[in-house]
Amino acid sequence: MPISQPSLRHRLRRILALFPPNWCLAILVALDGYAFMHPVLREVRAREYSFWLALDNWHDVMRVVGLLEIPRLVLGVGLQVIALGLILKARIAWAFSLVLLVGIGTFAILGDGGRSGLGIYTMVLVIALVVYWRRFDRASVAAGSLFALVSVLSLLIYAIFGTLYLGHEFNPPILDAGTAFYFSIVSMSTVGYGDIVPHTGTARLFTASIIILGITVFATSVSAIAGPVIGGNLKRLVKGRLSTAMRKNHIIIAGATPLAQSVYQGLRRRGEECTVIVPAGMAQEYPAATDLIEGDASSVEVLHSAGVARARYVLALREDDAENAFIVLAAKEATGDAGAKTVALVNTSKHLEKIRRVQPDLVFSVQLLGAELLTRAINGEPLDSQAITDLFFAKASAEPKAS
Repeated sequence: MPISQPSLRHRLRRILALFPPNWCLAILVALDGYAFMHPVLREVRAREYSFWLALDNWHDVMRVVGLLEIPRLVLGVGLQVIALGLILKARIAWAFSLVLLVGIGTFAILGDGGRSGLGIYTMVLVIALVVYWRRFDRASVAAGSLFALVSVLSLLIYAIFGTLYLGHEFNPPILDAGTAFYFSIVSMSTVGYGDIVPHTGTARLFTASIIILGITVFATSVSAIAGPVIGGNLKRLVKGRLSTAMRKNHIIIAGATPLAQSVYQGLRRRGEECTVIVPAGMAQEYPAATDLIEGDASSVEVLHSAGVARARYVLALREDDAENAFIVLAAKEATGDAGAKTVALVNTSKHLEKIRRVQPDLVFSVQLLGAELLTRAINGEPLDSQAITDLFFAKASAEPKAS
């Protein structure tokens, strides 16, 4: 029996849901980093362990491995580490990956003979990252920390191996890894005690490059880590204290039901300003730019923080009818009879009379509305704008208010 097209599409969606694009791209980026540094690993594995132990100094090690192979190793490892940031959907990891991949792809195509396949693969990966750029929109402290770690370690490796390679061009000469590490840290931090001095033009230029890169790396690392923290606090400040004063003639929506989200989207399309209140920790699919408050909408304090005194409407659109009734009562307590108009959703038609007793300005029952619309359609009764208004609200307002 052939599989129907909707069923096949549903299965494909389920398969794609198991492999999110950010995870797939992270794995592909990590593989690219491994492929780029594979020649160095192959060279190391090709020789016996005793061979490496027999080498007397770092000059011999770099002579065997090749000085230009060290950046290859650093870039490969860095690309694998930064792939973790892609899993977190961090924008800084996305940007850092693009820079590294462009460099690796250019080197593989132009300067790495016989490895044009890796270059093409890398450039295709760059295009994929550009296509899915919207997936990486988070300012993550963890990703910023990864970026800082990779940057500092990469610069440290560059400084240590470069110092060892130019060891005799310093006064006194640098011949061991411990002294090279010390000189690298002193140069990167721009302390400069003066106990080790470069005495050739090449060594001076190399030391200057460490100083410049050190200032750049430390500055960008601090901004990468502190930026999300400061930005998050600023966002909370703007959405909290400042927005409270700016809210005026807006509509407060309490709830995260599909109906509440649809109402929000419809109001926003019509240019209405909306403030949404959802319980703390509740899953919701409102847009990121929504003026959203987490709290209990039946609390007078929460309603005041949402600017209920200057709101036009309070829409109680929760799934629980009792909660909607309490929200209406809290709104009336916060503003009085002359305050914002209240609209209460009735999820179960048998609760309609109970909701009316809290005297909301408007009552909305999806069940009764759907039944009435279907009945009118079957009987061929006209359905104009006035009839729709009556179906929504007239029955609730026509009832005498309970004393």
